[in-house]
Amino acid sequence: MNIAVLLKQTPDTESVIRIAGDGKSIVTDDLKWIINPYDEFAVEVALRLKEKHGGSVVIVSWGPQRVVESIRTALAMGADSGVLIDDEALEGSDSLGVAKALAAAVQELNPDIVLCGSRAVDYDEGQRGAMVAELLGWPHLALGVAVDSDGSKVQIDRPIEGGKVAAEADLPAVATLGGSHAVWNPRYASLPGIMKAKKKPLANKKLADLGVDPSECGAGAAKIRVTALEMPPERAAGRIINGDLDTAGKARELVRALHEEAKVI
Repeated sequence: MNIAVLLKQTPDTESVIRIAGDGKSIVTDDLKWIINPYDEFAVEVALRLKEKHGGSVVIVSWGPQRVVESIRTALAMGADSGVLIDDEALEGSDSLGVAKALAAAVQELNPDIVLCGSRAVDYDEGQRGAMVAELLGWPHLALGVAVDSDGSKVQIDRPIEGGKVAAEADLPAVATLGGSHAVWNPRYASLPGIMKAKKKPLANKKLADLGVDPSECGAGAAKIRVTALEMPPERAAGRIINGDLDTAGKARELVRALHEEAKVI
C-alpha cells in the first residue's frame, strides 16, 4: 500500500507570536518550527497502515528549505521518502494555490491513499485536504479519529454528538484526521531512525517540474488574502468580593456587582 502524507510546517504552539510591521504577517526570525500536530497524526496512521499492508510512505510538503527539517523528522519516524515543493512562485498562495501544487505532486506519485491533518494550528482553515481531494477527483473522508483499510477501501470513525459515525470509500481516496478523540499517539523518532533519515531520498521540486502554471499560484492568484492581524485584547483583571463580609453579604455584593458593574444580570 503506497501512502502519501501531506505535511505542513507550523510554528511551535508554545511560541510567542508577534505581528510584523506590515500588520498582515508574523515575525518569523526567532520562531521554532515543527510538524503541524494534526499532520503528525497522519504520519503515524500512515506508518501503521504500512506495517499492516507493506508498501511505502512518502511525505509531501511545501515551503522554503527550513521545511526539510520537518520532513526529516517524519522520515526518522519511519517514512520512506520525501518531496518538498520549494518555489518562490508559491509565496503568498492561499489554500487553493497550495492545493494545486500538492495535487500535482500526488498525481506524480500515484499513491493508494493520501492522509493529512484536518486542520493546521497556524491559520486553522481546514481546507487543504478537501481541496486536494476535489482537484484529484477522489473521495474525501473528513475528521477521522480512527482509520483502517483492507487495501481496497478505507474506513474512518468520526466523532459526533453522543457517539461516532463510520464512513468508507474505495481507494484511491483522501482522509483527513482530527485529534481531540484520536486513538493514536505519534511515535518518537529513534536514534537509528534519525541516522537512517539522513540517507533517505528527498526530492526538491519546482512548480514547473509538476506541470503547474506558476500564474495559478502565489499572491496574484489568491482568492483569499489576509488584510490585517491583531492580537486579542487583554482580559481585565479579576475581582475578589470583600472577604470581611459574611456569606450573605458577599452574595449581595456579588449580585450588585454583576447587575450594576458587569451588567450581566
